[in-house]
Amino acid sequence: MTPQISSLLVANRGEIAVRIFRTAHDLGLATVAVHSDPDADALHVRAADAAVRLPGAAPADTYLRGDLVIKAALAAGADAVHPGYGFLSENADFARQVHDSGLTWIGPPPEAIEAMASKTRAKELMRAAGVPLLDPVDPATATPADLPLLLKAAAGGGGRGMRVVRDLDDLKEALRAASAEAVSAFGDGEVFAEPYVERGRHVEVQILADAHGTVWALGTRDCSLQRRHQKVIEEAPAPGLPDTLRESLHAAAVAAARAVSYRGAGTVEFLVTADGRSYFLEMNTRLQVEHPVTEAVFGLDLVALQLRVAEGAALPLTPPQPTGHAVEARLYAEDPAQDWRPQTGVLHTLDIPGQVRIDTGFTGGDTVGIHYDPMLAKVVAHAPTRAEAVRALAHALAGARIHGLTTNRELLVGSLRHPEFGAAQLDTGFYDRHLAALTETAPDAGTAALAAALAEAAPAPDAPLAARLGGWRNVRSQPQTRRYTSAGTEYEVQYHPVDHPGVRVLSAERHLVTLEVDGIRRMFHVKRNSNNTEVYVDSALGAHTLTPVPRFPDPQDRTEPGSLLAPMPGTVVRVADGLAPGSHVTAGQPLLWLEAMKMEHRILAPASGTLTALHAVTGQQVEFGALLAVVQEEPQP
Repeated sequence: MTPQISSLLVANRGEIAVRIFRTAHDLGLATVAVHSDPDADALHVRAADAAVRLPGAAPADTYLRGDLVIKAALAAGADAVHPGYGFLSENADFARQVHDSGLTWIGPPPEAIEAMASKTRAKELMRAAGVPLLDPVDPATATPADLPLLLKAAAGGGGRGMRVVRDLDDLKEALRAASAEAVSAFGDGEVFAEPYVERGRHVEVQILADAHGTVWALGTRDCSLQRRHQKVIEEAPAPGLPDTLRESLHAAAVAAARAVSYRGAGTVEFLVTADGRSYFLEMNTRLQVEHPVTEAVFGLDLVALQLRVAEGAALPLTPPQPTGHAVEARLYAEDPAQDWRPQTGVLHTLDIPGQVRIDTGFTGGDTVGIHYDPMLAKVVAHAPTRAEAVRALAHALAGARIHGLTTNRELLVGSLRHPEFGAAQLDTGFYDRHLAALTETAPDAGTAALAAALAEAAPAPDAPLAARLGGWRNVRSQPQTRRYTSAGTEYEVQYHPVDHPGVRVLSAERHLVTLEVDGIRRMFHVKRNSNNTEVYVDSALGAHTLTPVPRFPDPQDRTEPGSLLAPMPGTVVRVADGLAPGSHVTAGQPLLWLEAMKMEHRILAPASGTLTALHAVTGQQVEFGALLAVVQEEPQP
């Protein structure tokens, strides 16, 4: 008989660890966190009853060290281990080690994990079970008729090791790059090819199975809106699927689970073509990031059910009936307009209003570092209809106050309000078509700059009474001037305390300015960061981050023309073959590959010319702004 769980260690970090701890506490379980050195004061550590340090910073030295995690569980008196997602969650050897240590594993049997660990082996298994598949393509014999191709890492996930090939001349290099990325991410360089389906949908089925032969298919989810093959917006149920297709997906998911004697929570993913055909992609033998939308629709706590199944409990023969529609958006610290560049630094404010669920691993004042995924939070809305859920989620995100880091918030709001998304015209090419329009520069920040200047000039609450009462009533003979920059544009504000063209000042305090703009009353919430280097202005007109321009700016450091600087802290994972000082390079040629926050970024030659200096080597850790290389541009004819 499986022993009852009393103390749970979560072998993970961030929002998923916090989310699991929440359920564990509701069930009366003691909780244990593990943490790397950068995570010593992270929210998931603060949320647990006890915490154990994993010395180091890199995942390979900490969260991927199964031996250290098990040692921590035993030392802290935990009797069960929940892996969350990512890291060790789909590592069959770790699952066996947990079992062998006398601990309860909150996940499927190691044999099921192993069977589905390789996408190529999983597809062979699914073919035998009668689940429809895309036929693989041998890269060595590929012809133009096979294009486009999708290269995928056999042991991969999360978009790592994936490349789309549209020209046979690019296939060899794409295979090499995909394999190198797969080795870096998963320790396994196996890559396979299959047809790339244009405008396909990514649809998945949540399954839950017990040890008594019951397998639930908990509806469908659509996860088609993706960046770099990683999901951004997910929803349940997947809209617009015919009943026959929905039923066939459920049946295929159950068949996949039964084929490997599955137990616990898992997800079977499918590609659905525009003409309604479906193909098995992979099975994730763990909890998914997007599981909250299924929880909302079915009224379930999947983590609680995972724990009960691990204790040997039997599921009811049929799941509850779904109600309504749920939509989830992943809020990332990244700049979509700059090739999804991840952001690091202090998150001064994270405040999301509305009747929405927020799963996060951060609070205001926390630091977002370079070592881990840049997701700040998952925001979920549930409503009777899809339109209502989408509207509620967009409204909550639009009204959020997120200060300190550039995020994808505006992209999420624009996506949710896009006519194609509203009409459920979903496919994985959405951002290929619409990213440029969705990342256009925010509306003019001039009014926000005016509000910031008025707030800065407002008397402090503890100022003398005369200043607080009269400061805005004595109109100066000359306007005051203040300058700010926002998104690369400089705004000079000349202001009187009361009168401005097209604007009437109704009130001005340090944190709230009320203006009448073209006859419409608007409230502007103003906040400065602790060192007064940035001002954040939020209103119904949008959110703006303003940088005050010093009246006497310091001289700026100059760099040599053609210098390539690190756009973020990270690790140099690759240098172009044969690249050395003296090499001729062409504009746009990839020279270096930098990995930061679980994403790989190419450093491109800014112009055609000669590489005169190369300071980066593979494996090197670099700081933001570090000089990586110098390209001397060739003279124009």
